[in-house]
Amino acid sequence: MIKREKIAKNNNEVELGFGNKNYQKSVRFLNKDGSVNIKRKINQNWRGFDVYHWLITTSWLKFITLVFCSYILVNTIFACIYFFIGTENYGGLDVNSQIEKFSQLFFFSAQTLTTVGYGHIYPDHVFSSSVSAIESMLGLMGFALVTGLLYGRFSRPKAHIVYSDNALISPYKDGKAFMFRVANTKQNELIEVECQLVLAINNKETKKREFHFLNLERNKINFLPFTWTLVHPIDENSPLVDLSKDDLEEMDAEFIILIKGINDTYFQNVYSRTSYKSEDMEWNAKFIPMKQNPEKDGSISIYINELHHFNQVEI
Repeated sequence: MIKREKIAKNNNEVELGFGNKNYQKSVRFLNKDGSVNIKRKINQNWRGFDVYHWLITTSWLKFITLVFCSYILVNTIFACIYFFIGTENYGGLDVNSQIEKFSQLFFFSAQTLTTVGYGHIYPDHVFSSSVSAIESMLGLMGFALVTGLLYGRFSRPKAHIVYSDNALISPYKDGKAFMFRVANTKQNELIEVECQLVLAINNKETKKREFHFLNLERNKINFLPFTWTLVHPIDENSPLVDLSKDDLEEMDAEFIILIKGINDTYFQNVYSRTSYKSEDMEWNAKFIPMKQNPEKDGSISIYINELHHFNQVEI
């Protein structure tokens, strides 16, 4: 039997901004990558889209692909315009086939867009000169925009924290505890690192969604040079004390993690977040200690991929 009165009496109930609505089915407030899993729509068929935010936060592969495809598309469009203006309006276009003329105009467009201007082909009419002037202006504006986006992507401070794939219910002292591990994947240092752990559950009696702070054995460290195992002891004061795996699934439990620290490269606050659902948890398991290997130069090496390793144990 689920002892929900233990949770109802918990004094650590908080409001994270997700409201207390019970959705009557499984939901997830935070994705594994830390993004908020809320889709803000303008109407039933249209969702608001922030172009700048997407360009700053999308993956490098998507960003570079978009820039490359845009470059090819713009040059193809202007090559078509030049071609339809008439190839006789360009000097230096000494080829006979139409395909070769179009390809030469494509490269002329690329030279105009980037203001390289080799001079092999040149506009020899007011119409072709006007279009070339417009393209060169668009090229200056476009490359200034891409430069600004590149600067924004490189200069935006990030936490670069990786979380263990699973959270564990592990033996701890004379009882058990909820645990997960984190590490910094970059060579910079994170200082004054703090963590908050919040449990989101559906209360079947009140028909509301509740959020509860879970006390951590240690919620702040000065440095994060190695890894950090965060531990919530499951004692008589914990909302988890009488809950089983089935109980957490029934209550659609979500463990929300919020971490902040100072990135010593930018000396700015950085934030990281993720969540674990019941399917992301391993019961009766314990993390395998990560190897710390001393090097000849006196430094110590760790392997981040070992962060996720654990063994099943008996509790």
